Amino acid sequence: MLILIAVLLAAIVVVPVLFEKRLIYFPFRRLEVTPKELGLRFEEVRLVADDGTALHGWFLPVEGARHTVLVCHGNAGNISHRLDRALLMHAKLKTDVFLFDYRGYGLSEGTPDEQGTYRDARAALRYLITERGIDRANLIVFGESLGAAVALQLALEEPVRALVLEAPFTSIGDMARSVPPFLPLGRLLRTRYDNLAKVSGLRVPLLVLHGDRDTTVPFAQGQRLFDAAPEPKRFFAIPGASHNDTYLIGGDAYWQAWREFLKGLG
Repeated sequence: MLILIAVLLAAIVVVPVLFEKRLIYFPFRRLEVTPKELGLRFEEVRLVADDGTALHGWFLPVEGARHTVLVCHGNAGNISHRLDRALLMHAKLKTDVFLFDYRGYGLSEGTPDEQGTYRDARAALRYLITERGIDRANLIVFGESLGAAVALQLALEEPVRALVLEAPFTSIGDMARSVPPFLPLGRLLRTRYDNLAKVSGLRVPLLVLHGDRDTTVPFAQGQRLFDAAPEPKRFFAIPGASHNDTYLIGGDAYWQAWREFLKGLG
């Protein structure tokens, strides 16, 4: 019986480590809908990361936009699953939106990993600045969930106007320890996304949004990351919201938090 228990415990620890990437990234290849099908103005964008990986994105302009929001999406789906949010950003914020897929997602080539997602975000930013001529002073980097880690890294490396993080976690290690809490998986994983260790180096205004009923990323992790960040910063708790319904449950109060933050940027 002791041997059986030991084998089971070893399997519980080893299997997540061996299949680490499959437990972190959940890419969808098929695009469920396109901007054209929704009647949106858009430009098809083809990017190349600095390691040669070909990437895909959509640039979605709106009349009268002052800011451009570069969206670093979460770990599941692809950019087609973010078009509803882009529509609301147009309607509520009057911002241009750039959606891009990490390697392995949607029409982008390759296989996702931590360093690869950072490279992909750099390619997206480079496109906006060099090819579209967008002023960094008008560029907002937004990241949701896993994308919050990608967005944070990008904002640490590149001068942008501001950073918005939604449902951010402190690190992959902390996430691993939270489910289940009694296994030391965090130390065994190669993927880090150690946001807590990095955030003190941020030098741009920060807005953190987090549903207070988030069952995927603990609300306390978002608060802890916010507390470690330097000023200027704002935190908006979304009452009743879980992980994927923040901008729906939050209603106008959610978008008002965005509007006030953008207005405060001058």
